[in-house]
Amino acid sequence: MPTADPRHRTGPQVIPRPPVHRPGGPAPWSDLPTAGRASVALADVVAAVSGRDRSGDAAATATEVSEFSRTFADAFPGANPAAVLVALFEEAGEARVLLTVRSARLRSHQGEVAFPGGKLDPDEGVDDGARREAFEEVGLDPSLVTVVGHLTAMPTVSSNTLMTPVVAVLGGRPATTPAPDEVARVFDVALADLLADGVFAEELWAVPGRPGMDGLPGGEFPVWFFSVAGETVWGATARVLTELLCLVLGVPGPASGRRG
Repeated sequence: MPTADPRHRTGPQVIPRPPVHRPGGPAPWSDLPTAGRASVALADVVAAVSGRDRSGDAAATATEVSEFSRTFADAFPGANPAAVLVALFEEAGEARVLLTVRSARLRSHQGEVAFPGGKLDPDEGVDDGARREAFEEVGLDPSLVTVVGHLTAMPTVSSNTLMTPVVAVLGGRPATTPAPDEVARVFDVALADLLADGVFAEELWAVPGRPGMDGLPGGEFPVWFFSVAGETVWGATARVLTELLCLVLGVPGPASGRRG
């Protein structure tokens, strides 16, 4: 099974933990038997994503807003549309997801784990934009990418974008060529490895002026992490992975107001 080679790292990423932070709760899937999450087939992922109930994306119908739908496109009218490609393939019966490490040459988020993606061109749809960005960043042939669905769009405050995760499948392990100005390296992990005990962690952060789970400025909000393949995955990438895994397993996502 492919694993990360630490020699390929461009230097430690910076995780900007605020002065006020503390450990959060367990993984949403922690109550499931270990055997029930020891293997994830690609067909199960496709079925879960393509059959996703999107009614929770509408603010008008949400009675209790989960961490996956706390923000909505119409709440960020000035945000730039963006898309990332959550590219999956199967190997030895296991669904694997393609990830990148951002180049040290970039102006922000150097060394962070991310999906291929970026801002959309004018009049470009999210599916086409995600394919284009993946081709530009890692050389992934767009003709090999079959889109099966989307996850919850989320804002990225630092770049003023509203990012849509585009979930797609590949016919097998892809050939990739990272663009050195954007990507330090490309790697992949099995979804089952993300579900293993001790891989997921939650922290509760409080940042002055930023709304928390209670909607009040300075309140606590959850930040999720995965320690896998020699990398720490966090931020928007970890949020996308957490939503995907909850969807596949049929477990509820972390809801606002949970965990004291």
